[in-house]
Amino acid sequence: QVQLVESGGGLVQAGGSLRLSCAASESILSIIRMSWYRQAHGKSREFVASITTGGSTDYRSSVRGRFAISRDNAKNTVYLQMNSLKPEDTADYYCNASTYAMDYWGQGTQVTVSS
Repeated sequence: QVQLVESGGGLVQAGGSLRLSCAASESILSIIRMSWYRQAHGKSREFVASITTGGSTDYRSSVRGRFAISRDNAKNTVYLQMNSLKPEDTADYYCNASTYAMDYWGQGTQVTVSS
């Protein structure tokens, strides 16, 4: 069972940056895809970004060009660099690990962007 721990959230002004981290309890080389999702208050959880074992990335359109996902296989960690943050980026951000068997989720980290 893969355990995921997110960190790096916080309060930032619009236009600022944050870097989220997701540390996995085992090698992420065995995980097909690592992703970030977010859920704003009163809204459904939505996809933000993903990165595959091979390094292919994908982003939701509203964050493309502002956010960057990366992975450090040696540290079993995935990052989400968030730049030019907007108030609409305010949400709880969750890390997801997809294996052949099932998906795993972290507990989330809160990001608040003030205007």
